[in-house]
Amino acid sequence: MLSQQFSLSDPASQWVIVNKHRPLTPLQFVPADLAQPRVQLAASGEASLLNSTTAGAAEKLFAAAAVDGVTMTLASGYRSFQTQTATYDGYVSTRGQASADTASARPGFSEHQTGWAFDIGDGGGACSFEPCFADQPAAVWAKANAYKYGFVVRYPWMLNEITGYYYEPWHLRFIGVEAATDMAKRGIGTLEEYFGLEAAPGYP
Repeated sequence: MLSQQFSLSDPASQWVIVNKHRPLTPLQFVPADLAQPRVQLAASGEASLLNSTTAGAAEKLFAAAAVDGVTMTLASGYRSFQTQTATYDGYVSTRGQASADTASARPGFSEHQTGWAFDIGDGGGACSFEPCFADQPAAVWAKANAYKYGFVVRYPWMLNEITGYYYEPWHLRFIGVEAATDMAKRGIGTLEEYFGLEAAPGYP
């Protein structure tokens, strides 16, 4: 049993579960402690920010990757409700809502809005936000080592029927070293399974 427990519904909690069945409360939540981590940035403005806990952990993660000769960049961090609205509406207008819902979270349903999650790049732009990114050194390293710094790959391969999203090897989520290590040791791929929550393949 983990020594410390955190809320699964409070957006300021490192264990908050946000998925297609669990919107943020409030929907327009804004983290109180947004900060820019001292890492290599491939994003600007709000997208370069994380909550302060995640920012500190990200600095350790990126530094450890660099020691191993792996370049990692922060490609997309915090995303406000307003930005997510614009992003999602863009997908809807070009692809229709059904297709948009497979690629982009509805406003208030995105981990990016919590400040606990971010997307990584490798500085070269190869396979950015494409499935082939899984084979890039940054993604390979993160998959093998991120748990040591409190992160999980939130949307793993072939588990979209649980998470609601196809494989995103670039999307890391902070849950703390203890929980992330426990998940890795036990071979549990999703937060839904780890915390005993129902699968959320689509919006109700």
